[in-house]
Amino acid sequence: MRVVIADDAVLLRAGVARLLEDAGIEVVGQAGDAEDLLRKVGAHKPDVAIVDVRMPPTQTDEGLRAAAVIRERHPGVGVLVLSQYVEETYALELFDDGAAGLGYLLKDRVADVERFVDAVRRVGEGGSALDPEVVGRLLGRRRREDPLEALSPREREVLGHMAEGRSNAAIAAELVVTERAVEKHVTSIFSKLGLTAGAETHRRVLAVLAYLRA
Repeated sequence: MRVVIADDAVLLRAGVARLLEDAGIEVVGQAGDAEDLLRKVGAHKPDVAIVDVRMPPTQTDEGLRAAAVIRERHPGVGVLVLSQYVEETYALELFDDGAAGLGYLLKDRVADVERFVDAVRRVGEGGSALDPEVVGRLLGRRRREDPLEALSPREREVLGHMAEGRSNAAIAAELVVTERAVEKHVTSIFSKLGLTAGAETHRRVLAVLAYLRA
């Protein structure tokens, strides 16, 4: 797997690169601003671009806007956004057009090397990775008409794990239940959210988006 890393903090960028290389992931480029990031993604066509939300010159949302450009120009490149804080609006905007090949993690999670590397690989393989704290904050943004109201507490819990990018097998291990039990919950979630039969991956993405918007 090949990645490009973009962060204006040189030490953090170098640290992430070292962690990934130690895990067998090739770092093909590093950038300190959004413009350089786009150049290097265009040149190297990596599997994943790891992008800081805030980058020069304004330190606002340059990274997020660069991520959107990457998604448009290079749809085969996964994007994992790193943020210092939970930025709910940015997270919702990022996942607005689908969750496949996307991730949003707090920078603190980099310290958990195994989970961080797993998130990078998952995004590079077309899956998603959403920070549990971000999920929790977004869950608090309930709208007056909550589309998740019909879900049972266990189904909400399963959907929360789905939003973090976990597979049915991983959810089963986390909840200490059988994979078959998780499959039944997922099927019930699809039914209650009105997601008709179709591609499993597509319905999973739609369910996660409903969760994020609720």
